[in-house]
Amino acid sequence: MVHETLAATNAVVTLDVAIPDVFWGWYVTMNMWAKSIGTGLVFMLFLLLRRNPEEMKGLRLSAMIVSFIMMNIFLLFTLADLHQPFRMWHIFFYPHWTSAITVGAWMASIFVALESLMIVVMLFKKDTVTYDKLLFWTTILAIPVTLYTAGIMAEATARELWQMPTEAAQMILAATLSGSAAIILLGGSKLSDDTKDFFGTILGLSALMAFIIYMSEYIFGAMKAEEVAAILHYVKGDGEYATMFWIGQWVAYILPMLLVALARVSKSSAILNLAAILAIVGLWVVKHVWLIIPQLLPLS
Repeated sequence: MVHETLAATNAVVTLDVAIPDVFWGWYVTMNMWAKSIGTGLVFMLFLLLRRNPEEMKGLRLSAMIVSFIMMNIFLLFTLADLHQPFRMWHIFFYPHWTSAITVGAWMASIFVALESLMIVVMLFKKDTVTYDKLLFWTTILAIPVTLYTAGIMAEATARELWQMPTEAAQMILAATLSGSAAIILLGGSKLSDDTKDFFGTILGLSALMAFIIYMSEYIFGAMKAEEVAAILHYVKGDGEYATMFWIGQWVAYILPMLLVALARVSKSSAILNLAAILAIVGLWVVKHVWLIIPQLLPLS
């Protein structure tokens, strides 16, 4: 909206107006969800290598291919969400290193390049030594790759719900939750009962810690600011996202926790697999609700 024009300088003064619609939609949800699985699988592969390397056989290639696919889904939806996707190459040829998007794009691209190299090494050379060396550096890079989205969200103006320390913790927990779930499903009979229990424990603890953080925000978040209190009304009582919020919490966290405990008692792989499936599916719902609700609050 043009407010006034200064004739001497030809400068146009404008008024800021609220964006009427949700700016970050399900494309960004897909972005975060796929990235969590992609980086989480790398974390779990590294843990498996350190804990029980003989069980890596058959998982080095398959798990890395799944991680590679999920990371490319992450990059695809990142590109699709840009207003000028055909200018993406500017990030690489005219980078601004103070931008979290630029830094994240470079890190994610290097991450995917390393994964590509690891897949080639296993497909054509069966070189597990080189693969395992590359896995170390890929795991190190997976940490900032999975965290940088929290930085972007924390930079959003007047979105007090997206606090950097909290979002950073949730990004890591999303990766460990979905990564442990994915490795359980991919490993199947290749993994021993002891190893399945190990990854089940990671799944259950990740769900527990993420649930505690969400409940802390849900119950005490209004203490931060009036804006947070207004946002949380969308998921409380008869709020329009209350049902989806609780579906996400039950499917992603509460039921997987209970099923992991039951699987340990009954020694049932089927129950553990169900917990893994629910965690991966529910994570998408949880991420989507938490992404959307701050954007529903008018800024003016």
